[in-house]
Amino acid sequence: MNLAESDLVAAARRPFHYRLYSWIFRNLSRIYFRLRVEGREHVPRIGPAVLASNHISFLDPPLIGCVLERSIHFLARKSLFSAPVLGALIRSLRAVPVDRDGGGGAGLKAILDRLADGAAIVLFPEGTRSADGQIMPARAGIGLTVIKSTAPVVPVRIVGAFEAWGRHHRFPRPRPITLIFGAPLSFEALRAEAATCDKARLKEIYQQVADEIMEAIRNLEPAGRKGS
Repeated sequence: MNLAESDLVAAARRPFHYRLYSWIFRNLSRIYFRLRVEGREHVPRIGPAVLASNHISFLDPPLIGCVLERSIHFLARKSLFSAPVLGALIRSLRAVPVDRDGGGGAGLKAILDRLADGAAIVLFPEGTRSADGQIMPARAGIGLTVIKSTAPVVPVRIVGAFEAWGRHHRFPRPRPITLIFGAPLSFEALRAEAATCDKARLKEIYQQVADEIMEAIRNLEPAGRKGS
């Protein structure tokens, strides 16, 4: 289905409360975490997009969402949607309900439906937060999502959020954080191959896509560290 430009613009539009929350969190982060952003121009202003990021902190989703001028969708566990206050909040922020591990047919369909409607969705290829701040291997699930969609993939690397609020910290600490958005990745050749290959090769393609995305994330470095 080809969406009209007006539909894509509508999908990217941020409601007032979304803009307000983003403004508050962005400015607090600039003060407390000395937040820096690089490569923001790589994120399409409209149209479907997968923002694939490393995952090192609870801060990761709101950090990505607050620095972009378009609405960003996130995954959230189904159980959170039944919480009295939190459930209403994440629904208003267009979170996508998924099972605990983000897998399952219903979760995949929900993600693909959002992308088909022109949304941009943050996915974490590692599947969970890093225990030590290091980038972990990617799971094949993001490869399946990418192959079944037509969305470009924007690699995102978050640096410093583990030191600010990693698994071993009870409260966030004032440590510098940098977000780096890389050039979009295209997987058209692998999508074409996936349409006709056998199941064994298809599984390999899913993992190959996931690995290539993770490598692109790993190669993103803050401007001051490039070449060092």
